[in-house]
Amino acid sequence: MVNPDTAAHQSDYAQPNTKTAIEVKANELPIHCPLPGSSLWNSHPRVYIPVQENGGEAKCSYCGTIFKLL
Repeated sequence: MVNPDTAAHQSDYAQPNTKTAIEVKANELPIHCPLPGSSLWNSHPRVYIPVQENGGEAKCSYCGTIFKLL
């Protein structure tokens, strides 16, 4: 059975992990994957991405999305 509290609102959320690279501004740190506004029912657990600690670029260990600091 479909959950009535979430099924009707799925169109309000973005499909998670569809981009392979995301540019991040310093004021958006700390950043996590999946991003806010993504539907979480078909995504991986939230993980924080260490962009600054890795030379301005880091990869999500779950989905492989690359986060680049502008």
